[in-house]
Amino acid sequence: MIPLFALGSQLRLRERWALVGLLAVLHLALFAGGAGSVGLAFWLVDVGLFILWQPLFRTERRLDAGGLVAFALIVGSGAWLYGWWLLIFWVAVLAALVGGRVMFVDHRPTRIFHLLAFAYLLLVLLVWLVPRVVPGSGGGMPSFETELGWGAPLLFLAMLLLPERRGAPRPHGGVVDFFYSLFIFLLVAVLVLGSLAFMLLRQSPYIEAVAYTLLAMAGMLLLLGWAWNPRPGFAGVGVFFSRYLLTIGLPVEEWLHRLTLLAEQESDPERFAQGALESMLELPWVEGGAWGGDGMRHVFGRGAAHFQDFPEPPLHLRLHTRYKLSPVLVWHFRLLSRLISEYYVAKLRARELQQMSYLRAVHETGARLTHDVKNLLQSLNNLCYLAQEDAGRDPASVQQLLQRQLPQITLRLRQTLEKLQKPGGETGVRLAVGAWWVGLQQRYAQDAVRFAALSPAPGAELPAMLFDSVADNLLQNALAKLRLEMPPGGAGGPAVEVSLAADGSWLKVCDRGSPVPGEVLRDLLRAPVASESGFGIGLFHAARLAVEHGYRLRLLDNRPGGVCFELRLEGPAPGS
Repeated sequence: MIPLFALGSQLRLRERWALVGLLAVLHLALFAGGAGSVGLAFWLVDVGLFILWQPLFRTERRLDAGGLVAFALIVGSGAWLYGWWLLIFWVAVLAALVGGRVMFVDHRPTRIFHLLAFAYLLLVLLVWLVPRVVPGSGGGMPSFETELGWGAPLLFLAMLLLPERRGAPRPHGGVVDFFYSLFIFLLVAVLVLGSLAFMLLRQSPYIEAVAYTLLAMAGMLLLLGWAWNPRPGFAGVGVFFSRYLLTIGLPVEEWLHRLTLLAEQESDPERFAQGALESMLELPWVEGGAWGGDGMRHVFGRGAAHFQDFPEPPLHLRLHTRYKLSPVLVWHFRLLSRLISEYYVAKLRARELQQMSYLRAVHETGARLTHDVKNLLQSLNNLCYLAQEDAGRDPASVQQLLQRQLPQITLRLRQTLEKLQKPGGETGVRLAVGAWWVGLQQRYAQDAVRFAALSPAPGAELPAMLFDSVADNLLQNALAKLRLEMPPGGAGGPAVEVSLAADGSWLKVCDRGSPVPGEVLRDLLRAPVASESGFGIGLFHAARLAVEHGYRLRLLDNRPGGVCFELRLEGPAPGS
């Protein structure tokens, strides 16, 4: 008992030995004949070897009582009907299973191994078995039974000498395509029955009948191959067959329509995936499943005896089905799971982009407020400087200056707080051009800034928040740059010049410093830049604020001793 169990385990692990042993025992059964206890004993052994070799079910599977009863009935019926016709059917089934595995083998020696086994079974069927059941099939033609009987062992030896792929796992039931094996079985059946039909109808010799049948089958296969894909400008049979496979038992179009509607209505990734998978319960054979990461956290439907895993990261899906899925249905459900996974990934990315947009808005608002607060602090510093350095000044004029500037600073601070509460939602108040121009001159009265003469147009106004932000950023950057490049008390008068249009349509700030470097110029006003003398994030936000108000901030001139920035009205200002 132990040696037999060890032999079975070795044959189960060595598939080639099992197949060669199956063919060798079948050869002995053919030698013993189709009517005798010796041939029946060899056939029963061949059935046992087939169970160890068969690629339909896993050999590690334990048979239950129903399986044992069905197996006993099949073997008993075969023993009762044992004869040449049973051997013909048996060899045709073996040829179909062996031929159904050739298309799935990419290792050339292994493919040659299966082709040699298929060739042996086909020769046995045509040369040995079919002539036994047809009286007078020889017809004076030579018989090759002797050559086949003594040449088969050499063929088996050649099959065993073929190199085997190292480290390759034993293929199981999923390797054989049922449709392809059935097609080969039908071709073999047509070859046998067609040969018999030619012999009975035309009284042809057996070999001539086989030749006629092969020619007819070749012509039909050639015609079918041409009709499958004719390529003269119209579709062939392959299109209709593919359409049938895509709709077999699965209302794919209706499910895809529901999936599209759900993708438009649901933005949350988890709720979308749960709803899409629950809609799969309406598809045939689907009982339920689980999805999620490695732990399968989410469940839908109910469990079943059969399940299939579809690992489509990050959506790992396990489907419980009423019956075991065929290869075509596995392909269908893999396609559907991949569609759900792609939608799921897209919604995850959309949520991440939304969060990034929120963080970006918070960052930009904070950066803009930081520069506004810095500008307000600069204005307060100037006022404090004027209040402290009051020697030789009229106290009344200083008090009037403070009375004019403090309300403006309070107003700008209030606007800054409103901007924090409603970022991007306010365009700011509008002031008269003359009033804003006077306030700017007072804030920078102690700096080396020259203001051009201005005669404001009657009723002309400008957005105070925009012009304050742009003017403060440009003037502070220019003064900081000049303090680094020019010694204190340098001759030449004010180094920064500011001019304003009478109607407030443009503002120009020029300095006599060095030009903007090329590496900074590329991203200036388009993105935050790094620079020791300014021109960084403040100008970037000022340029964006200008666009919101219908203005454009640009570098008008960039040459040594003449760097000019201009803020100009491009279109109608919001709220004007």
